[in-house]
Amino acid sequence: MLTSELQTAAYIASAVLFILSLGGLSNQESAKRAVWFGIIGMAIAVFATIFGPGVSIGPLLLVLLIAGAVIGTIVAKRVEMTGMPELVAALHSFVGLAAVFIGINSGLNPPILETSAEKIIHEVEVFLGVFIGAITFTGSIVAYAKLAGKVDGKALILPGRHLLNIALVGVSLVLLYLYINHYGNWTLFLMLLLAFVLGAHLVAAIGGADMPVVVSMLNSYSGWAAAATGFLLGNDLLIVTGALVGSSGAILSYIMCKAMNRKFLSVILGGFGGAKGEAMAIEGEQIAIDADGVAAALNDADSVVIVPGYGMAVAQAQQSVSELTRRLRAKGKNVRFGIHPVAGRLPGHMNVLLAEAKVPYDIVLEMDEINDDLPETDVVIVIGSNDIVNPAAQEDPNSPIAGMPVLEVWKAKQVFVSKRGQGTGYSGIENPLFFKENTRMFYGDAKASVDSLLSKIA
Repeated sequence: MLTSELQTAAYIASAVLFILSLGGLSNQESAKRAVWFGIIGMAIAVFATIFGPGVSIGPLLLVLLIAGAVIGTIVAKRVEMTGMPELVAALHSFVGLAAVFIGINSGLNPPILETSAEKIIHEVEVFLGVFIGAITFTGSIVAYAKLAGKVDGKALILPGRHLLNIALVGVSLVLLYLYINHYGNWTLFLMLLLAFVLGAHLVAAIGGADMPVVVSMLNSYSGWAAAATGFLLGNDLLIVTGALVGSSGAILSYIMCKAMNRKFLSVILGGFGGAKGEAMAIEGEQIAIDADGVAAALNDADSVVIVPGYGMAVAQAQQSVSELTRRLRAKGKNVRFGIHPVAGRLPGHMNVLLAEAKVPYDIVLEMDEINDDLPETDVVIVIGSNDIVNPAAQEDPNSPIAGMPVLEVWKAKQVFVSKRGQGTGYSGIENPLFFKENTRMFYGDAKASVDSLLSKIA
């Protein structure tokens, strides 16, 4: 068993590793090392907690640890990169539910405290931990269901939705007053039910176009829930870790909102991503092209920009795209990638896929870095993207994605869109790009389509 001093030292080491992990994730070159910092830090934290003072290592604890490790390993190995957004949302729900269980347990079995002030502080910690945890739990479940296509991705706009949210928070505050004045544990359980409803409603009111922001927002919620749990348990590492996750998630949410031209408070309150009026009429028709036509254009082009999206991840076409890039660069062509902040429904999703396929980091550019060069680009190939290249964001004020910065691919000389069919994107709106004169639709599975190009580009 570890002494309290050794446990504290281990917790400090874990906290430092977590900070190094977050710092290393800021760029692609150091990301892999940063992940290992996080893994080692968590391993140290778990070890120090299990073998620390006050913990009895019994059969139940061992069974739960082994079961959790086995389930986690199986899930991690089975989930494809396309399922990462849903997995992240699902894991957030576990953090929220854990905070709820710990808070209720601490409320039903309070520690012995000497002063009334200490008791009030403890009761507030219990209440906040359960409240934040409950919102995180049901909000994450709804986010998972939307991302996985289990429920409609459109925003659920109820009449007076903001008044409903305010009422739920207001009643919860009244219940907090009653709870700390010892009106009974029923106040805690009633608040739990209200928080469940609030969490589900907040996320349900957010449309599919804003779901990437929701994922990072729930990440922040889970962090604050963990921090509240840390105060309840008197665990300094949990407080520090929760604060790191909560603050970094909030910062990421703000960055995402800025990248999508969304107001942070509006996304938190829900109701974003819905249509604002009648959409503009789209003129023209979608014109298809075959692999020979696309290959001929690529052979004649000097500059090529590839825009990957969720469809590339679904088709697992990243290796084929990487090989196409290698061959085009070998022919002396300037090939680069344009990455939208929310491509793939999760920040950094496309960057991970391309790094996995050995695409050089220096040719993978963010939206702001590549947009100015698109008017001088000969060919843009859009692979499995829809909403992030939709000109309606700039041209149609009634569009659900109006005002969202997008990759302005339509300004290139030629645009080829690799797409399975004529369906809409995740936000459920039509894309005028597909009907423009300089756009041709390259229909088919993304991997099969790119492979057909490889046979024509030596």
